[in-house]
Amino acid sequence: MIIFNIELFSLFIMTIFMVCISTIIFFIIIIFRTTTTSRRKINLPPGNTGLPVIGETFQLISAYKTENPEPFIDARVLKYGTVFTTHVFGERTVFSADAETNRFILQNEGRLFESSYPGSIANLVGKHSLLLMRGSLHRKMHSLTMSFANVTIIKDHLLVDIDRLVRLNLDSWTGRILLMDEAKKITFELTLKQLLSIDPCEWSEKLRKEYMLVIEGFFCIPLPFFSLTYRRAMQARKRVTEALHLVVRERRIERECGVKKNDMLAALFDSDGDDESFCDDEIVDFLVSLLVAGYDTTSTTMTLAVKFLTDTPSALAQLKEEHDTIRANKGTSMALEWDDYKSMPFTQCVVSETLRLSNIISGVFRRAMTDVKIKDYTIPKGSKVFTSFRAVHLDQENFEDARVFNPWRWQKISDPTNFMPFGGGPRRCPGYDLARVALSVFLHHLITRFSWKHTEEDKLVFFPTTRTKKRYPIIVEQRYDVV
Repeated sequence: MIIFNIELFSLFIMTIFMVCISTIIFFIIIIFRTTTTSRRKINLPPGNTGLPVIGETFQLISAYKTENPEPFIDARVLKYGTVFTTHVFGERTVFSADAETNRFILQNEGRLFESSYPGSIANLVGKHSLLLMRGSLHRKMHSLTMSFANVTIIKDHLLVDIDRLVRLNLDSWTGRILLMDEAKKITFELTLKQLLSIDPCEWSEKLRKEYMLVIEGFFCIPLPFFSLTYRRAMQARKRVTEALHLVVRERRIERECGVKKNDMLAALFDSDGDDESFCDDEIVDFLVSLLVAGYDTTSTTMTLAVKFLTDTPSALAQLKEEHDTIRANKGTSMALEWDDYKSMPFTQCVVSETLRLSNIISGVFRRAMTDVKIKDYTIPKGSKVFTSFRAVHLDQENFEDARVFNPWRWQKISDPTNFMPFGGGPRRCPGYDLARVALSVFLHHLITRFSWKHTEEDKLVFFPTTRTKKRYPIIVEQRYDVV
């Protein structure tokens, strides 16, 4: 008969535990010494990688969940300089808060650096998305996307749809609204129309709600068991791709019957005659990434433009004067034309300042394709790099009173080399002109049709994406003093 001795068992467990801890510490010391030796040899940018595995991820997330994430960047810039090393989202990462370095990294896309994003984003947008494409395929698809969002296309075709859909949505506004939710409806419908020629309907609204779940999972640990948010996002992505697959199949059948439409999906079908044709999975991934890009960023910028203007009455008054003049000159016509858009100089200042201050895209991830010398440091081949647009846009050396909303500054800036809200280089956002037009049209109809006041204090947060905590509730009232 075996007698169980609890003391001996406890001692055994404690011994095993101590052996495991000692082994882990041993390997950490070895890794640290190896890294330190390697660092001395290649002179990595200075910094702190934090705890094993998780690094400084929790510090970064905690900062970006507040109204003021700047101390995360500021403290490290003060200690290490504008290019420093950290460890976030599972990888050692070289963090650049330097405008010149950022431009160098972005301009050398495909030569020294390549696009590289955390696993959570890559899994949710899909392996065939524009975000993850490289080389000749990326150049081809970026060019194709540009061809549907350039100034000529906007002027001749898209402006009509933008104006119509903005006015259609504003027709339903009354009383208290959540501005961010309403802006998201507008931008999703605009993007869906441009990509798939689909007008607002019950199906599109259901798809939009699924997209909201997908975006929530962008900066999670990409393990469904570990993160409930990520698991929900992946389930939502599955439903989104199933819905889009059905649309693609139906459109292929229509195309075979001779029905043609002038949208992005039709352009993807037409490219089947080129050297590379696209299967349905590739097309769906591509559409998923474009919907994400066109939906969340522009709607948030719309909301923050209104917030900043509300908090800056003098800017709002000047903007009202500009748009009331445009409205008075148009008589009974409500629809905006290209000449109206071109007569909005102060509006463009407001748009630029909103983009600079809000930093909807706080930066982009890249990976070094070879050892790269930057500012007396070497970024080793394979290293993850993050170019921070936010740090540059809010740097007092680049913009005076950088953390103050001041649209008049853009009346003096003739060479905005430090202004990069849409990125730069070969991967510059192809929809930058379209975003500016959509924002301008939205502001015109909002200002000439409504007055408003915010109903309660609302704060900005920046994780997982930039937004207001309460979705910016306002009370709107119809204006009757404008022709």
